[in-house]
Amino acid sequence: MTFEILVLFIAGFLGGILNSVAGGGSFITFPALLFAGVPPIIANATNTFSSSAGYISGAFAFRKEIMAHKPELLKIVILSLVGGIVGAWLLLQTPEALFMEAVPWLLLFATLLFIFGGQLNSALKKLSTVHRHASSMGAFLLALLLLGVATYGGFFNAGLGIITLSYLALAGYSDINAMNGLKLLVSSLVSLIAIILFVLDGAIDWYSGTIVLAGSLAGGYVAAILSKRLPQQAVRQFVIVASVAITAYFFYDIYMR
Repeated sequence: MTFEILVLFIAGFLGGILNSVAGGGSFITFPALLFAGVPPIIANATNTFSSSAGYISGAFAFRKEIMAHKPELLKIVILSLVGGIVGAWLLLQTPEALFMEAVPWLLLFATLLFIFGGQLNSALKKLSTVHRHASSMGAFLLALLLLGVATYGGFFNAGLGIITLSYLALAGYSDINAMNGLKLLVSSLVSLIAIILFVLDGAIDWYSGTIVLAGSLAGGYVAAILSKRLPQQAVRQFVIVASVAITAYFFYDIYMR
């Protein structure tokens, strides 16, 4: 029991640091919950709960940048909440064995997004220059895309921030502070509405999730102090190596063992 507490706290601590500096904390916290014996779907729901505090505090820190885009906020809020509900509902309807088979592919998708997200966002920004004058069909397709992003986030939290940034780039946003603020707003809304469904379904392991949350808050605090000393590129490389290794392990464990 003490060993499991230590593993969960350290995972939360490392996840908090990674999320604050480079993103990708779920690559550490979600497998740690599985390692501690939490069933897959409950581990996923618990990971969403554990990550939510960082999203909310981050969104609050960017509140001025978020409010600068007031005309778009209602659409973003509604689509984020609806998508979060749909994604969480889909997760709760998914048989545990089927979800476990999907985990390696979800991790692979999130890993590829983490590795190539920067290039993807740069490419999307080049395509977004005419969006401000886009047709109604273009606006409708962008709304569908945001709904899809939020649905993914409600179903599987890892990689949500990177996908949201890609959506914002395609939607024509260019100010990185505004994009980070809106990314955190979407992540907060998706997580909070998903957590409500998870709570009603009894799908959160409060004991394990609280330990990870405590570690995550501590890690985020330490990262805030050390962020200027931590080379972000080195941290990013660590996340890439860890995510590739964890994804490979799950492919082996699910399909080859």
